[in-house]
Amino acid sequence: MKDISFPQIEHDVLKFWNEKDIFKKSLEQSKNGEHYVFYDGPPFATGLPHFGNLLAQTLKDIIPRYQTMRGHFVDRRFGWDCHGLPIEHEINKQLGLDAHEALEQLGIKEYNMTCRGIVQKYAPQWQTVVERMGRWVDFENDYKTMDVDFMESVWWVFKSLWDKGLIYHGNRVVPYSTALGTPLANFEANSNYQMVQDPAVTILAPMKDHPNRMLMLWTTTPWSLISNLAITVHPEFEYVVVKDPKHEDQELVLAKSRVEALLGSEATILETFKGSDLVGKRYVPFYPYFDHLNDAGAFQIISDGYVSDQDGTGLVSNAPSFGEDDERICIAFGIPTDACPIDEGGHFTDDITLFKGMYVKDADKAIIKELKERARLWDHHTIEHSYPFCPRTNTPLIYRTIPSWFVNVTSIKEKMIQKNKEIHWVPDHIQTGRFGKWIENARDWSISRNRVWGNPIPIWINDKTKETICVGSIAELEKLSGQSGITDLHREYVDEITFTINGQPGVYRRTSEVLDCWFESGAMPFAQIHYPFENEDSFKQGFPAQFIAEGLDQTRGWFYTLHIIACAICDQPAFKNVIVNGIILAESGKKMSKSLKNYTPPEELIQTFGADALRLYMISGGLVKGEEQRFSDAGVKEMVRSTLLPWYSAFNFLVTYGKIDQWTPNEDFAQVHLTHPLDQWIISRLESLKERIHVQMNGYKLYAVIPELLMMIEELTNVYIRLNRSRFWSEGMNDDKKSAYSTLYQCIHDLSLMMAPFTPFIAEHIYQQLQHTFQSKHMKESVHLCSYPIANKDQMDIELEATIGLIDKIIRLGRQSRNDNKIKVKTPLNAITIIHEDKNVLTHIKKYQDIILQELNVKSLVTDQNISNYINLGAKPNAPILGKKLGKDFKEVNQGIRSLTTDQIRSLEKTKSLTISGHTIGLDELFITRTPLADSHAVANEHIAIALDLDLNDDLILEGLAREVVNRIQKTRKTIGLEIQDRISIDYHASDFLQKAFERHHDLICKETLCKHLHFVSERTNSELHSFDIDSHMMQIQIQKVQ
Repeated sequence: MKDISFPQIEHDVLKFWNEKDIFKKSLEQSKNGEHYVFYDGPPFATGLPHFGNLLAQTLKDIIPRYQTMRGHFVDRRFGWDCHGLPIEHEINKQLGLDAHEALEQLGIKEYNMTCRGIVQKYAPQWQTVVERMGRWVDFENDYKTMDVDFMESVWWVFKSLWDKGLIYHGNRVVPYSTALGTPLANFEANSNYQMVQDPAVTILAPMKDHPNRMLMLWTTTPWSLISNLAITVHPEFEYVVVKDPKHEDQELVLAKSRVEALLGSEATILETFKGSDLVGKRYVPFYPYFDHLNDAGAFQIISDGYVSDQDGTGLVSNAPSFGEDDERICIAFGIPTDACPIDEGGHFTDDITLFKGMYVKDADKAIIKELKERARLWDHHTIEHSYPFCPRTNTPLIYRTIPSWFVNVTSIKEKMIQKNKEIHWVPDHIQTGRFGKWIENARDWSISRNRVWGNPIPIWINDKTKETICVGSIAELEKLSGQSGITDLHREYVDEITFTINGQPGVYRRTSEVLDCWFESGAMPFAQIHYPFENEDSFKQGFPAQFIAEGLDQTRGWFYTLHIIACAICDQPAFKNVIVNGIILAESGKKMSKSLKNYTPPEELIQTFGADALRLYMISGGLVKGEEQRFSDAGVKEMVRSTLLPWYSAFNFLVTYGKIDQWTPNEDFAQVHLTHPLDQWIISRLESLKERIHVQMNGYKLYAVIPELLMMIEELTNVYIRLNRSRFWSEGMNDDKKSAYSTLYQCIHDLSLMMAPFTPFIAEHIYQQLQHTFQSKHMKESVHLCSYPIANKDQMDIELEATIGLIDKIIRLGRQSRNDNKIKVKTPLNAITIIHEDKNVLTHIKKYQDIILQELNVKSLVTDQNISNYINLGAKPNAPILGKKLGKDFKEVNQGIRSLTTDQIRSLEKTKSLTISGHTIGLDELFITRTPLADSHAVANEHIAIALDLDLNDDLILEGLAREVVNRIQKTRKTIGLEIQDRISIDYHASDFLQKAFERHHDLICKETLCKHLHFVSERTNSELHSFDIDSHMMQIQIQKVQ
């Protein structure tokens, strides 16, 4: 086989698809089929696609291809996320300005024009890479979240929620990006936690009624002490008053459980009381900036069960403007919550005279120093902990109170939980695990962003009465405002639109915020087809989607927002089936990073190994089960070596020998009568696989499908072809050889169809080459226009599959034994003994003994039911499992397991469990050992045992040497460029013992090498001689082609 370049094959296939419009033909061919609806989540085109994107793109290609081959019509429209912080962040970086400065410099209109200009900066590269990966998707009719039709449908979705009372405005503590000057959704804040070092300070607050009694508090955000309005204790914890070891006239209040850790075992406890006894007591604030709130209830001790005594002091500072729990508890106790003295960039305002203009995180050091100077600092050290970062700017987030528009998710939480039960998740644990628990703890969704490039929130507020009107369409806005011809809904177009209502004072003006871009992607089922303004029937027929796929991170992103909006508006889930892929890490286990250069760019890997190899690698492991996986270039290379090359070699074997024999296929495979057991076996394996694939693909379990397909390729190449080479190499064309050709052709043909959704390039190439080579008139123009193969149950023989499977295990054991004893397979042995206690099993094996004898190069086969003559069965516990299960009883059970007799172990293997010392022990909780008896030469696995006769004599050795000679001749044929069918003559010279092998096995050597004349000559030297050393026996050969 000539060197094969899979990347070049893929380029040729891409050219074929494009020239012949195969994708469009597949859609046209299936247009009358049942519609299968798939939602394509919109990516941002602000950077090149990474491996995570390519994995998701692969999944989004496999399922639609498979469903199309099953006769369904699958519309595949690409989508683009165009709005939001990722785009603005790119603009700000280009300008070298922060968000506020950029807007101030450009103004809304020019800023948005700049955003629009870069929103699809990398779209052409995305299209190139997606198409190069083999994905078929419609880029011509793509949807963009910035298109006016999409934006109008998003307004309709918003108003639908408004009409249901699910939108409200409020001051709430939300995750906040100081770099971007805008709030984020909770699920965004949870997406980028990093380990950081922060100050951990223990500070002192004097109690008002005991000025020398200090409340000890612990915090990792010293900057929030500026806005401290309360101190929280746990109502049930025991608290103590302790003498301050540093100051004789001072006392400290802290949780009793923390005394020893903080003050040592010698600390003197003066008083003990419950946390609830402290509630209502007053303390002196750390800073005076909110003294005016004292009369409103600030600066008192309150209680809540969230307080922990695992670290800190058991007393927690409450700054209700900067913490969700802080705000919740203060509201519960009637304490004011408005103490947020920072600007949109996170800098203290001028009112905070000591620290004005300082960025809050930078102010920590100055605040710690100032507290120390006033003797309010007890301890200061640094801790490492996990902290949320802005996913766009990679800067620390803060939590702060800010006016925002919210979706009242908590009010529909029970509905969301119930509707989640209707979704089929792969892997299934996501349903009740990561996604289910996220829903159970759902909080209201902050959907407003104080930004510019986005879909404006369609709420107009009366500047006098503060009444609000929510607008749900362009027509409604035109009617209210009296303006016509509105063609764009971005801020520069709608911010200036105002209106009045007869009989009402004041003017209605739009609120300034834009929608969270996640709201837009969650609304895509409606907005991508401009529903309800168009395509009403299409929406009703296609909702919910039958399939979506994205990464694990989207359980708190797109999957979540789709679910919220669908449940709220339609009382349905947005999708029926979802594959959640895991996260791809660098080979080191770290996150893939351009700056660290810890991975090969995808386009380079595709150029080296091809897209099919990359696709197979990504979908053949734990990634399609939602598991993390370290990416390895070597893994992609191995997929070429272990799967694509053998598959292609099998195809090449068929084509090469089929041409030589001028064989042509009977394409009605069902009419081919198979008589050879190996033909019947491989076809049964093929048909059984078709049935299993159908079941697993209906369950979206790619992780179960791919290993089976790869095993089929392994069995075809390393079992079927290997065991049947002599049938293809035989002279003439008898019925047995025709059967072998038909069988191999059917396997190669059907595998190209079965693999088409997974490896679309090589499947297409092989299919086209079969068509070209054998001049088939009944094959379709493309493999992707074919129907997916359906199992022919009449050709399935499960018993035969099991028997041949067992024979393959026997052959593997035989090779293992030869390898252990350093005897090559080319050296024949006199006998093999097959050992199994079941006579029926041995009878079945005897039927196919010729396969075993041929493959292991053995002269005869005998059977024996008495395994104890060869193998000693033993057992030992699976200690990690049983140790945990049994505890102190493990020692006794361990002895019992190790004392099991052969009969008891055989019984265990049948019944799968037994009782030892009152404990039921499962077969999977121990290991069965099979130790060969001395001099038995036996080897075994859990299925069967074998023993080879390893005694060698000169006859066996000479035959083995003759086969080695054949091997060297065949290699030389290839080296000098002979074709497989070329006849040859050989002049040879060999050492005395090797010459005996030539003489005794003359016919064998000639037959195997197509040699017509084999001559012994005296030793000589010339450039056409090829010399070999075979087990220390020297040989020279000269080969010439003859007619």
